[in-house]
Amino acid sequence: MMAYNPTALARFVFFAVFAAWVAFAALFIFYKQPSKGKNRARDPISVVGLALQMVGYFFVFNFARTYYSLIFPMPAAAAIALAIFIVAIAFGSVWFCLLAIRALGKQWALLARVMEGHELVMRGPYGIVRNPIYLGMFGILVATGLAVSRWQALVTGVVLFLTGTELRIRSEEKLLRPAFGEKFEEYARRVPAFFPRVF
Repeated sequence: MMAYNPTALARFVFFAVFAAWVAFAALFIFYKQPSKGKNRARDPISVVGLALQMVGYFFVFNFARTYYSLIFPMPAAAAIALAIFIVAIAFGSVWFCLLAIRALGKQWALLARVMEGHELVMRGPYGIVRNPIYLGMFGILVATGLAVSRWQALVTGVVLFLTGTELRIRSEEKLLRPAFGEKFEEYARRVPAFFPRVF
């Protein structure tokens, strides 16, 4: 039986999360479809939220612990379980973002907007949470933090990212509520904004 090697395990997690980031970046670079309608409304607060999310990523990446090390000393079984969890969260987040982008189609945009002929998308991952792309972005941030960051940087990154996400969600819903009225209100009552319901 092969001896447990925490450095090899941490190295595997690092490169797996790096591969997930390559796939994640590819979604934003290559999958974007050109919109076919004119913008009816935008909200500049969305830019502030995006900036905070990016600062959260900055903390996770730039205050790293020694690479190829575990975030805390732990028994072999716990370290292996954590490694599986991290890799699953990283690739699950990319997959969730892909499904959300495909569901949005031509309406996908980096910043909050409502276009002519805008559809309120409620299918696929939008039936689980109203903001699945943000949830996927959060998942890969957490996976990255567990893989490479000091715990203080991970906590700071999470707080900044969630603050930015809250701003972006409020910004987008300020546009969607008048555009879709009671249809959006019913959707908001039925589907949570960010974290999925357990029951």
